[in-house]
Amino acid sequence: MEFGLLGAAAVGMVCLYAVLRLDGNGTATAGGSRHVWDMALLSVVVGLFAGRIAAMILDGTNPLTNPADVLIVRGGVHTGVASAAALGAVGLAARRDLWRTADTLAPAALAGLAGWHGGCLITGTCLGTASSLPWAITGGGAVARHPVEVYAALALAIAAIGLTLWRRRLPRVGIVAGMALSLAAAIRLATEPLRLTIRGGPEVWYLAGIAAGLGIVAWKSSAGADSE
Repeated sequence: MEFGLLGAAAVGMVCLYAVLRLDGNGTATAGGSRHVWDMALLSVVVGLFAGRIAAMILDGTNPLTNPADVLIVRGGVHTGVASAAALGAVGLAARRDLWRTADTLAPAALAGLAGWHGGCLITGTCLGTASSLPWAITGGGAVARHPVEVYAALALAIAAIGLTLWRRRLPRVGIVAGMALSLAAAIRLATEPLRLTIRGGPEVWYLAGIAAGLGIVAWKSSAGADSE
């Protein structure tokens, strides 16, 4: 049994926690840093579970008769469903202090996604479409391929670092959260053509994420720095 999915999730959580710890000034929300971490952990669990169940159903696997497959990397995790479920969990948990919590979690969430994609080194799922570039890898096969998940991990890590530094110069009113949503969706959309897939990619989810993030930025910018 291959439990690489749990390993990738663990890498993502370590990265998320590290950013929350390093950016201690960003945890000035109701309940403090422990409360923010608890919400992040809840959202990750909910997102992974929902996304994995969705991927199993789309692959024709009944999760009720094959419960062990929830933890096994066979069909992956449906990114769109996982993201929507995770965002919904955070929204419900942080509804009394939503925007400050969202801005606190946003850079850490990008770091967590970077760790999740970097976890491909554990699951052995880094390879994408064929490539002749010098850094292409074979993974034991005959054809050199793009390490597409590594691309995504690096881009997300850069975005997380940039937002962590930028957020300290801005009021925490949702602008950073909106930017993080747009960046995460844009990075996934940009790397999607390099991924191997047996069915159509979820580009519509990424386009919706970009639009929603930019909409939040525009709304919060026009509402004023003190708006929550």
